[in-house]
Amino acid sequence: MKVITASISNLDQLVPLFDGYRVFYKQTSDPEAVRKFLKERLTNQDSILFICLDNSDKGLGFTQLYPSFSSVSMQRTYILNDLFVAPEARKKGVGEALMQHAKQFAMKKKSKGLTLETAIDNPAQTLYKKLGWKKDVLVNHYTWEV
Repeated sequence: MKVITASISNLDQLVPLFDGYRVFYKQTSDPEAVRKFLKERLTNQDSILFICLDNSDKGLGFTQLYPSFSSVSMQRTYILNDLFVAPEARKKGVGEALMQHAKQFAMKKKSKGLTLETAIDNPAQTLYKKLGWKKDVLVNHYTWEV
């Protein structure tokens, strides 16, 4: 198992994973739209995608980081927006490998850190806590949608 920074050449491996991620969040499967979305992110360098591959280069999971900034600390920060492990690869260290890779990336970039949000009932919270993530109890997050 290895974690690499994804590129356009990894689209065929990423599309079923990202589509599965969206279906997990109750979206309609749409591999064509997924391919277009991911290709735009990679081409425009809007995000950083890491993919975990097995020894035969089959995609096991991915995480996607979006760059941002903290004005108060005047540092780059990253939003860990997506994390998904294929059902057949769960409980095998894939999620942990992806998150550790993201943490190493953030440290290498000398960023403030990583931020993520997750559903209240997401069982992955156990992994987040195990890896040293802390629940933010000092601020409230609000959203506004069009």
